[in-house]
Amino acid sequence: MTIDQTLRLLAKARGLTAAEIAAAIPRVGAATVSAWMRGEKTPGSAQLDALARAFGVPAGALLATLAATLDPARTRGEHDLLAAYRTLNTRQQGALLEVARTMAQAPPRKSRGD
Repeated sequence: MTIDQTLRLLAKARGLTAAEIAAAIPRVGAATVSAWMRGEKTPGSAQLDALARAFGVPAGALLATLAATLDPARTRGEHDLLAAYRTLNTRQQGALLEVARTMAQAPPRKSRGD
């Protein structure tokens, strides 16, 4: 889930408007919070801490989401795989993890050209 999706979900769950969220964050207006929620801008680390306090969630929950979207060590395939994984329900995620663990433990197969 992207940071803007997370912010929209938390705002809806708490029944907060962009103006109400902005009031809890020093030097941030409702227009900026709205831009964050639309994915047009990204909050800085101090702002993420204030957002976490405003929503009553651990800052790491918001930071982990942001870090996952910015991690340069991940390949495009890893980002695509993670995005697809996040669309699955809990049962499907568990099944996929089991398949992946089994594949990771299996010895590599030789291709027909070997």
